[in-house]
Amino acid sequence: MSNERFLVLGSNSFSGATFCDYLAEQGHDVVATSRSNEPHDALLPYRWEKRSGTVRFERVDINHDLEALKRLLAETRPTHVVNFAAQSMVGESWANPDHWMMTNVVSTVRLHELLRRYDGLERYVHVTTPEVYGSTEGWVREDHPFNPSTPYAVSRAAGDMSLRSYFQTYDFPVLYTRAANVYGPGQQLYRIVPRTVLAALSGQKLKLDGGGKSVRVFIHMRDVSDATLKVARAGRLGESYHISGYRLVSIRELVEMILAALGKSFEECVEIGPDRPGKDSAYTLDSVKIRTALGWQDRITLEEGIEDVIRWAQRFGPALSDLPIRYEHKP
Repeated sequence: MSNERFLVLGSNSFSGATFCDYLAEQGHDVVATSRSNEPHDALLPYRWEKRSGTVRFERVDINHDLEALKRLLAETRPTHVVNFAAQSMVGESWANPDHWMMTNVVSTVRLHELLRRYDGLERYVHVTTPEVYGSTEGWVREDHPFNPSTPYAVSRAAGDMSLRSYFQTYDFPVLYTRAANVYGPGQQLYRIVPRTVLAALSGQKLKLDGGGKSVRVFIHMRDVSDATLKVARAGRLGESYHISGYRLVSIRELVEMILAALGKSFEECVEIGPDRPGKDSAYTLDSVKIRTALGWQDRITLEEGIEDVIRWAQRFGPALSDLPIRYEHKP
């Protein structure tokens, strides 16, 4: 571990911030970048507890300032780069698809051009999405064909396929991760788990797209962080790893679980809205590969994770009321 130096891109994202905290907990001194200034501490898990490692934040926008990233690479000399940076909202990608293509394809390819010329890179973890598969039936493995159905998914698939050619042509040291639906304390408030918790605590109605029929696997971001670190250290270059549990729940069942934990009923807290276009009814990821090859397993049950989010919401209650409850698009 003493020779590993981590650079995390997209560290203001929920997944990126939680992974930075996980690395710091393991004793790493992490360099973290995102295109915006750091958000409120309630959204940055590495601000909550004393860790043996540190997180150093630098503002870098891969859309506009790769020269700053180039200087940071020369200064900090990371061996491992983990990239969470992306335009990541699915439904909203229909409104400005060119913005999703710019960040997730054009700027991402430019980033990879920079990284392949950087002589200190040992491993590059590209955090991508199961949305590239489209709606699936049964438990799909990492070789499942791409069938993206939204501008977001198309843009991520294009970035992933570009990296395939970089691996084949340049031996670029890429590894891919695709996780099930992540959740946990510190997640942006427009996501379904914190949104449900906050609506129930504040007495507001939760609007549930399509009645919550879609089926998902929800996995706590600390389990995902553990998996991501295992991939970064010991994954086989050029390969993809699914990070998922096997417990299927519909969005409605998830909401009912959260409300029950708070002593609320579905009928008093929820109103049904129309489904969003292109939404995949299900994607179910077979994670046997990472379990057998890297010895990973998910440890936090959905019930435990929901309680974890509730404790976080109660801890930061007054501050959360001042934070955005809707996605704010940044081109």
